Amino acid sequence: ALATTLPETLIPTHITTLDTMPLTPNGKIDRAALPAPDLSVARVGYRAPVTGEECRLAELFAEVLGVERVGLDDDFFTLGGHSLLATQLIARIRSDFGVQLPLRTLFETPV
Repeated sequence: ALATTLPETLIPTHITTLDTMPLTPNGKIDRAALPAPDLSVARVGYRAPVTGEECRLAELFAEVLGVERVGLDDDFFTLGGHSLLATQLIARIRSDFGVQLPLRTLFETPV
């Protein structure tokens, strides 16, 4: 239903149901107390990187995203990536590989 009204970048990749929202003493949502989404459900198959470049790139994805491993078919945004992490990843790619990638590249090809 969200896809009919929102741009693709605003559609949530994960939805977690809660019995109650954790609140601060002031009655606001306690974001620190929210559970982390279970990303294991979204990962159906794993195809390991083969070349040295693929392995290093997968390591960078995993480090920036804070996940254990990233395969060739894993989508950056499905694994919890967002625009701020995307800028970090692009900076790490520039540093480690010595290439100048525009940020839009990650949004166009997130796998």
